[in-house]
This record gives sequence, C-alpha cells and structure tokens, in this order.
Amino acid sequence: MKRLPKYSRFLIGLTGLAMMGMFAGCEGKADNTVAAMQQMQELDYNAALTELQAAAEAGENERLIARGQGIAYLGLADYTNAIACLEKALQSSDGFIQPIDYDLNFYLAAAYAKSGQLAEAEKIYNAILDLKSDEEAYFLRGTVRLEQNEYEGAKADFDQVIAMDSTNYDRLIQIYQALDTYGYKEVGRQYLMDCLEKNSGKMSNYDNGRMYYYLGEYEQAYMILEKAKAKGDANTYLYLGKAYEATGDYNYASSVYNSWLAKDTGNAEIYNQLGLCEMKKGNYQSAFNAFQAGLQIEDNPVMQALAFNEIVACEYLEDYTQAASLMENYLRSYPDDEQAKREYAFLKTR
Repeated sequence: MKRLPKYSRFLIGLTGLAMMGMFAGCEGKADNTVAAMQQMQELDYNAALTELQAAAEAGENERLIARGQGIAYLGLADYTNAIACLEKALQSSDGFIQPIDYDLNFYLAAAYAKSGQLAEAEKIYNAILDLKSDEEAYFLRGTVRLEQNEYEGAKADFDQVIAMDSTNYDRLIQIYQALDTYGYKEVGRQYLMDCLEKNSGKMSNYDNGRMYYYLGEYEQAYMILEKAKAKGDANTYLYLGKAYEATGDYNYASSVYNSWLAKDTGNAEIYNQLGLCEMKKGNYQSAFNAFQAGLQIEDNPVMQALAFNEIVACEYLEDYTQAASLMENYLRSYPDDEQAKREYAFLKTR
C-alpha cells in the first residue's frame, strides 16, 4: 500500500468520536480524549485542551491527543499551534493509509487556509487528489483557488464536482455561493440554469424552487415551493419564507416560519430566519426571542449565526451591557470573527 503523503484528508465537523472508539478498543482507554472531543462539540476549546493534557498524563493515544489539540487550536484561531499539532499527529503514521490520515490532513488544509497560507492548503488537496478522486477535495481546492484568483483552475474543479454527481443540488448551491463571493456570480448562475435545463423534470418542487430562489426569480420560487409545502420539511418552509422575504413580504414570511414552528420547535435555522425577518420589521424583542429560542437547540448548524444575531438584536434594544457580555462569550467561542472584534470594541465604549 502506498505511503500517505504529508497532506491528505479533512472531514468537515467533529468526526472523532467514532474514531475514538476504534482506537480505544485497540490501544486502551481514551476517556480524557473522548471527553475533550465532547467539549469541542460544545465549543469549549480551552477546556478541551486541559482535558487533552490530562489524556497525555494518563498515557492515552498520542496521535489522537495531537489530533484533538490541533482541532482545538483551530477552533481558537491559533493556526500556528494547530498546524504544529496536526503535523505531529501525521508524523506518527505507520506509513499506511488509514481514515484518520485523511481526516488529519483535511484539518491541516483548513488550518493553512484559515491562516492565509492558501498555496499550502492547495498542496494538501493536490496530494489527496493524487491518491484518489474525492469530490470534497475538488470542491475545497476550487474554493482555495478562487481565493487565490485562480479562476480557471477553480472552475475546472467545480466542473469535476458536478460531473461526479450532477444531482447533488446542495453542493451545486455551495459552488454558486463560492463563485458569487469571489465576483463570478454570472458563472454561478449559469451552473444553476444548466442544472434546471437538464434536471428540472427530475427535480422535486423543493429543489426546483430553491434553484429559482438563488437565480433571483423569487415569485417563481415561492409559487413552486408553495406546491411543496404540504409534504415539505423545515427546509421547504425555510426557502419559502426567504423567497417571500426577498419580495418584501415580511409579514407573510414570518407566518410561514411560525407555521412550521407551531408543529416543530426543533429547527434552529427556522428560528434564526424568523429572527432576521422580525428584525427587518423592526420587531427587535421578537427577533431577540427567536434567536434565544434557537440557541436552546443543541448541536445545531447555525449556532454562531444565532449567537451573533442575538447580540445585534440586543444592541437594537439598546441593552448595551448585555450585548457586551454576550459578545465577550461569543468571542471565546469564535475568536477569529474580525467583525465581532470591531463590534466588541464599540460596545465597550457605550
């Protein structure tokens, strides 16, 4: 089997718990290491580092400890230490490709990209793709290339992603958003229009509607999404409401979100969008309440957005003391948010 190069795979999210069980079974207990990963899921990175130090003292798996430290430092925006720890974990490889090697190198690529070392991140994705055709690696390399103004290379990567699975509409939307962010919105729109032309007869009303949403054809989007609402899930209601918001009909959009929450209070994204909609209506207390309700849902994918939006609503309510306290807590969990740092400096003057 080929020796794995220095750069290899990053699995988005904290995937280590299952891996912990495998290693613990092979090499003894990993109690402190597992506890550290759980703390990272709660965004308490400093506590995780303390737990990992205890793991080292207890003689737990050194490779998993270094991996955990790398992820924790990545969460703390300490990219220098993140890179050092992840490389240490990689150097302890036995020379054979294992899932953890791919995982480690994708985290390493993220650390390089976050630290602005985009060429180094691209090298990692190149190495992955030298070993196997990986859709995630193509997409991430494309985004790194866009950030380096390598449009042609990025587009080639995105074309490859779509060729690998032309019906992965979530990924297609991510490609559109990346292109839009870096000034290639029309190219992204063309991807969406090509998808509609080729797949519209096979797409659900939900997928069809959200394609029109991103194309900016909001009335067409909500008319199609209305058809999907009867049997739709939270995402259907989310895009339906957003389409109405985009036309300026905030009252109806709010009613869409509330109609979903009346039957299911477990979707944080709906709470977040409801809060944003209420903000547009000037209902800042209602917005604040919506953001707080969303924050009560554990392990949700929009925790950071909810936490930041809660602070903004608090500012609109002119409760600057609470806003500053919330911002201090926010920055402990998301220390690399430069906009939040500037806002915190402002809040401390109020």
